[in-house]
Amino acid sequence: MVSVAMGLLLLFSQSSGLRSQDRNSPSGGIHKIKHVIVIMQENRSFDSYFGTFPDADGIPMRNGEPTVCVTDPTANKCVKPYHDANDENGGGPHGGPAAKADVNGGKMDGFIAQAEKGSRGCLDPNNPACTNSARPDVMGYHDGGDIPNYWSYARDFVLQDRMFEPNASWSLPEHLFQVSEWSAFCKTHDDPFSCTNALDLPGLPPDFRPRRRASGTAPIYAWTDLTYLLHRKGVSWGYYIVEGTEPDCEDDDNVDCLPVKQNKKTPGIWNPLPYFDTVRNDGELDNIQSVQRFLEHARKGTLPAVSWIVPSGEVSEHPPALVSRGQAFVTALINAAMSGPNWKDCAILLAWDDWGGFYDHVVPVTVDQNGYGLRVPGLVISPYARKGFIDHQTLSFDAYVKFIEDDFLDGQRLDPKKDGRPDPRPGVREEAAQLGDLRRDFDFDRPARAPLILPEHPKTALIPPAGQVKDR
Repeated sequence: MVSVAMGLLLLFSQSSGLRSQDRNSPSGGIHKIKHVIVIMQENRSFDSYFGTFPDADGIPMRNGEPTVCVTDPTANKCVKPYHDANDENGGGPHGGPAAKADVNGGKMDGFIAQAEKGSRGCLDPNNPACTNSARPDVMGYHDGGDIPNYWSYARDFVLQDRMFEPNASWSLPEHLFQVSEWSAFCKTHDDPFSCTNALDLPGLPPDFRPRRRASGTAPIYAWTDLTYLLHRKGVSWGYYIVEGTEPDCEDDDNVDCLPVKQNKKTPGIWNPLPYFDTVRNDGELDNIQSVQRFLEHARKGTLPAVSWIVPSGEVSEHPPALVSRGQAFVTALINAAMSGPNWKDCAILLAWDDWGGFYDHVVPVTVDQNGYGLRVPGLVISPYARKGFIDHQTLSFDAYVKFIEDDFLDGQRLDPKKDGRPDPRPGVREEAAQLGDLRRDFDFDRPARAPLILPEHPKTALIPPAGQVKDR
């Protein structure tokens, strides 16, 4: 059954170089984008969604047959990637230790072993990651017949085939990097220098229940986040939450857990901004809103300059959430943006927060002690996006922050030496030499393109779980 939040959503319904105007013109180039919308789904590797997309750096094949395989230590055999049309998937562990084990020094062969290890101690017997421990599905991939809307966006706009999670770890650090370019543990409010680098275990929400629980008090996020720079420059922003349950487990070693409630008033792993001193001090807690407000703003043409959208567990695509419901949710959001007055000058940045334990063949790029993590799907959807372009630049979600800074902040970075709130973070992520530039995904010299309105429930080849029927 479709959730209440989902039901409300359904109601609202080729040069690669940078031109000089992109860098300098205040009225053209990047500044034609007046609304950036970041949609962050959950737990899919690039190969698991776009591994067979034409001309992308997908699963290595010869004559349509994968040429790579991964050892299954339980069955004592090597398993090749295979098409998996199941709507419900299992995946595997996706914390820091799992990332290191999956990559295995560049061999990219730890996925099955980690999935088998992570299936122990499962709480939900209906979770395929628990019941299929003898046959993990991390080597399975979906194709255009399974996820037609995602492939349509890739064909009509921009697909990024070297988008890496910014941190080699799980969802909470990723969401911290997404809004602040760091994951840290802090001892004192309003003292950024009390913070120390913490890739896997930053300050944890008070409802964090597993054995590694740090405390029962709210965490302290005293370092500088992007909203601080936006507020100082008078740039509007909104962080939109789907009410329901959190998409992921609060213990990144687990593939299965009991649900944790989530809404706009519950700070947590996917809603970290209320814990930032800067957000509280700037009086901007009300910018954290329900997703229904995003739909209203899109319809009226009153979207803020920067929007982040966070799903609930049911529509997140985080296993065992159904792929089809996540695709319907994302399509509803994009349709809402495309149907409103702000489409003419917006850029939608769609990605999945980490690889979710699923196979990917590309070795992550190392930029510092924190990452990058494994490769994830990335899409750019905009009236100025290049049509059918595959971006092969090395990217991470740091490129989202860089794009926002270049568009709205005159290139100001989250730089502890220049942003007015010094902290001991390892470096300025937006300035990493390896990081590409999202401006290459746009052609600002061409007229704005018409929207591409897609059905929220397209015909797919996905196989629903036993006892369930496809939505519509």
